[in-house]
Amino acid sequence: MKFPTTESVFALIKEHSVCFVDLRFTDPRGAWHHMTLHVDAIDNDVLNEGIMFDGSSIAGWKTIEDSDMQMKPDLGTAVLDPFSAQPTIILNCDVFEPLSGKPYSRDPRSIAKRAEVHLEESGFADAAYFGPEAEFFVFDDVRYDVAMQHGFYYVDSEEGDYNSGRQDPQGNLAHRPGIKGGYVPVAPVDQISDMRAEMLSTLKEMGIEVEKHHHEVAPSQHELGFKFSTLTKTADALQIYKYVIKNVARMYGKTATFMPKPIHKDNGSGMHVHQSLWHKGKPLFAGDAYAQLSQEALYYIGGIIKHGHALNAFTNPTTNSYKRLIPGYEAPVMLAYSARNRSASVRIPYTSTAKAKRIETRFPDPAANPYLAFASMLMAGLDGIRNKIHPGEAHEGNLYDSEVSRGIPQVAGSLREALEALDRDREFLKAGGVFTDDLIDAFIELKWEEVHALDVIPQPIEFKMYYGV
Repeated sequence: MKFPTTESVFALIKEHSVCFVDLRFTDPRGAWHHMTLHVDAIDNDVLNEGIMFDGSSIAGWKTIEDSDMQMKPDLGTAVLDPFSAQPTIILNCDVFEPLSGKPYSRDPRSIAKRAEVHLEESGFADAAYFGPEAEFFVFDDVRYDVAMQHGFYYVDSEEGDYNSGRQDPQGNLAHRPGIKGGYVPVAPVDQISDMRAEMLSTLKEMGIEVEKHHHEVAPSQHELGFKFSTLTKTADALQIYKYVIKNVARMYGKTATFMPKPIHKDNGSGMHVHQSLWHKGKPLFAGDAYAQLSQEALYYIGGIIKHGHALNAFTNPTTNSYKRLIPGYEAPVMLAYSARNRSASVRIPYTSTAKAKRIETRFPDPAANPYLAFASMLMAGLDGIRNKIHPGEAHEGNLYDSEVSRGIPQVAGSLREALEALDRDREFLKAGGVFTDDLIDAFIELKWEEVHALDVIPQPIEFKMYYGV
């Protein structure tokens, strides 16, 4: 349910005896931040103009001498927070420059909105639909530390195959998925089906159109499904998705993560993103070309493939992302497309109707900032249509076979490589003023800090490999 006016927000406050209003915005890395106002402080001015905050305290944003920023609530995002002890409404915000009154060029949500405006202005389409499938892990115990003289991590899950020989005082009850053996088993192998059901029910309570939940391939790995929508609305929904999963897991005494590769020698978490363009109520990706795609859809794929390495900086934005993007663990590392073939980076799912015709980009992961990831993929696709970039021949064979995949380009091999590619290949993102050099430079600088941190800190595996040399 949407509440697009101040009157309807006040009606919601009255109906649920709301005590607090939580104003939230998204930082460059994709994390939600909030400032909570008592209901007595809420008036028309706050709902229409928002509040000021310190932008210099957000990594990748303002410097201290120019720190004042303004967050303005989008009244259409009002929703009750199911986790707060006292009745609280959440309002998603856009970030503005207070002096100019214009959206802040580095605000991810504002960039997503600009991408949708650019789509309409392009004349190619008037709506872009996105449907992400964000996987995640749930653990029972997670410990890590990095200091001058030590560094370690430790994760544990009741479902982990590594616990099959564990001696428990009350007995080891077994029934665990094996390595790569966790896809959709029933209980007792699937041990947290009820928790996932509560996650899905909570999402529905928060206005998300839900579809399904299931266990994923790796032990402790899971996925929920919700219905596709337009770009910004879907990114908003994914922020709620992450919020709900983390908090429901915590209520059950567990911890959830969207880290792409927390477990060695098993599948990592991806975020396959379904995409389609529409114009005046008609699906533009349906046609009579390969796999019943339109020529525009093929060009859109061509743009995704051509700009794949630059896209990786936004769709796979962590050093850990590239520990997932390796052969042998179902991760789509080949920049190719195919019908139904899950080894390709872009898949064309089988559909029985033209309205359902779409493409599925499979290399993104759930560590991505959804606003930046979706907007950048849309911009790459539009560049493909604008410049008629054909993706080449489709590949039907198993691309995990080195003989089949020979000569096919791969996704970036590291965050370093992706950032270097983004620095070189950025013009397609700047069309229509959607992304700016200021945003791209700031994002690259922020992410280089992560690359350098990994470069200079000794890793546990290095002691195993090199201590005795």
